[in-house]
Amino acid sequence: MLGNGLIVLIRIVGAVFFGFIGLRTGQFLAEGDSGLTRIVLWTAPSVGFTLFGAVMAPFVILPPLRKFQEWLRQIRPIQLVLGTLGLVAGLLAGAILGAAMFTLPGIGGWLAPFIISVVLGLLGVAALVSREEEFASFLGRYLPGIEGAGSQSREVIVDTSAVIDGRIADVAATGFLNGTLVVPRFILDELRHIADSSDTMRRNRGRRGLEVLGRLQKESPLPVRVADEDFPDATDVDAKLIRLAKKLKSPILTNDFNLNRIAELDNVSVLNVNNLANAVKVIVLPGEEMVVRIMQEGKEMGQGVGFLDDGTMVVVEGGRRHLNEQVDVTVTRVLQTVAGRMIFAQPKVAN
Repeated sequence: MLGNGLIVLIRIVGAVFFGFIGLRTGQFLAEGDSGLTRIVLWTAPSVGFTLFGAVMAPFVILPPLRKFQEWLRQIRPIQLVLGTLGLVAGLLAGAILGAAMFTLPGIGGWLAPFIISVVLGLLGVAALVSREEEFASFLGRYLPGIEGAGSQSREVIVDTSAVIDGRIADVAATGFLNGTLVVPRFILDELRHIADSSDTMRRNRGRRGLEVLGRLQKESPLPVRVADEDFPDATDVDAKLIRLAKKLKSPILTNDFNLNRIAELDNVSVLNVNNLANAVKVIVLPGEEMVVRIMQEGKEMGQGVGFLDDGTMVVVEGGRRHLNEQVDVTVTRVLQTVAGRMIFAQPKVAN
């Protein structure tokens, strides 16, 4: 955001600039006159243009300046540095080559150096930015702490489902995630809309999501950035997330199965919280014994269902008669599904 100090500075610059124009205008108008007329013709334009510049400069300068700021926010620091270096190198090369063109007759004497400088400047920007990954990898070896240097400083776009789920805050706190967590503005808007829902369950989910974001900003070791990029022509939030991921070349952190599949079809990398949770669950093999509390009835006749501490479902054959009891069971088989891991067991046979 642009502060009041900068606005005051813009007013001063505008007053000086337009005041100078008014002074030169007054000198031109007062040429050949003398006395009071000369003073009035000299002073009036100067004062008028100065006041005009002080009042109107913010309205003229601030809109393009804000647009420029928004554009800069969409560019990664490494891209900005490489683009600037490429532009400077190209302009210097253009100035050296263009010096020989000043001897050309007519309009070519000044037009040719200008064209050469512009073309080489653009080529310099394109050349360095196209090698962004190589430069980032090189800088990451010696300056691992700078933003945008190396793969450890990537940006990860956060989905609504991952925020509401809440485990993202715990994962971030462990240090297994690196880089910057990017929360799109349209995700914030969706969370606010859910938090304002008339449905109690949806309202609680939305509020939980906002609380998780607050926790991430205050406690997470990872920086959190709110991205203002939006795609009004996109049909839904998932489509916006995929387009933003392509634009930033960043993965999406989610636990939404449908978004996971659509993103894979669009060649967008996905970090699925559920896949991570399944990967770190304790491996259980057939024949192992465990203690589980039967919480509810199963789908099949006589089955009982319990859960491990990590949320893994345990289906116990003949466990229905032990409802609300803790039972020693023996694992018979383990089934891995898209929804997670399921363990099938039967009550342990007493010796």
